[in-house]
Amino acid sequence: MKLTEKEFQDYLLQIRALAEGPFDEMQKEIEVTNTFPKEFYDLAIKNDLYRFALPEKYGGFGLSERQILMVQEEFSRGPGGMRMHLHHAADLDWRILDDFGSEELKAQYMDKFQDKTLYANFALTEETGGTGADIHTTAIKDGDYYVINGEKTLISHTDCSDFTYLIVSTDPNSDKDSRLSAFFVDVNTPGYEIVPMPHMMGCRGAGHAGLKFTNMRVHKKYLLGQEGMGLEIAMHSLAVSRAHIAVSNLGMAQRMLEMTIKRTHDRITFGKPLCKRQAIQQTIADMGTQIHALRLMIWDFAKDYDDGKPIDMKAAMCKLHSIDTVRVVSDAMLEIFGGIGYFEDCAYGPVERLYRDCRAMWLEEGPRTVQRLTAFRGLDKIGGHIEYGQY
Repeated sequence: MKLTEKEFQDYLLQIRALAEGPFDEMQKEIEVTNTFPKEFYDLAIKNDLYRFALPEKYGGFGLSERQILMVQEEFSRGPGGMRMHLHHAADLDWRILDDFGSEELKAQYMDKFQDKTLYANFALTEETGGTGADIHTTAIKDGDYYVINGEKTLISHTDCSDFTYLIVSTDPNSDKDSRLSAFFVDVNTPGYEIVPMPHMMGCRGAGHAGLKFTNMRVHKKYLLGQEGMGLEIAMHSLAVSRAHIAVSNLGMAQRMLEMTIKRTHDRITFGKPLCKRQAIQQTIADMGTQIHALRLMIWDFAKDYDDGKPIDMKAAMCKLHSIDTVRVVSDAMLEIFGGIGYFEDCAYGPVERLYRDCRAMWLEEGPRTVQRLTAFRGLDKIGGHIEYGQY
């Protein structure tokens, strides 16, 4: 279902109103329960937030990557846990199966993503092995099946998922990148267990937990790509997701800036509003400059993605700059708001919650150190000359 430009712009406004209205309101309860109510899922389905990013052939809007990221910027203005859930729905949830699944699996499952009939989490991180080639969870071939044993940690959306994209070692004695493989695993498979974890500081409701696999038998038809492609699948998928993390930071930072500017007009000290003071003006200018630069970086990434160009380096740069942006903006916001920004209820919006929620972005899809390594590899390969898309 293609949208006209007018329909698309109206849709952006619809999602912003949803994020800052009903989503913000129901988050007050979620902060305590750490669980999304059914109302959240119903509203997300009603507002096409599970289908907007899908290709048309699977019931989606057929949007460009830039348009998908523009929608994500709008819902990222809302609560962090919901943002995390919807960001996943717009990206990793369906993209891994579409990119690496067999035609049989795609025919069976792809159209089920559009209304959350199917939702899939992504299980890579391990407590003892990190998120790279040092993964310890194993899948041993046994006829037409693989027997999987091991554990994962810090996995999002475990409470609402039907399947798991699972990265495991199929050649544990090898030290090569090809030791890993990826599977699409039904969460109802015997031997699949969810292990509870403590509440997070922010992004409440996103269903974080550990996973444990004990002699779990998975048929070979659920192998994604080919055996030995697990690291490639994980790194490619994370590269795209990093740009989606960046636009999540953009949405939060944009809302923080708007709330901060309103506060500077209302707050009177020593006879004049804060916005008339040069120090505050310079801080606001720095906040806006960071945000503007980030948005253009993200749009440039999207152009390369839509044109089929390599995106790993620019995606890492987007996430790296987005962390710096949301850090600068959130710190400035809290400093300008002063004491009232430190309380949960604030007339200007969720200042305190946004400050907590955005801290998760330091860690999602890899910290700044990892982004710098990826960016360096790309820069070194091209000799430092970055090409930009023609607009």
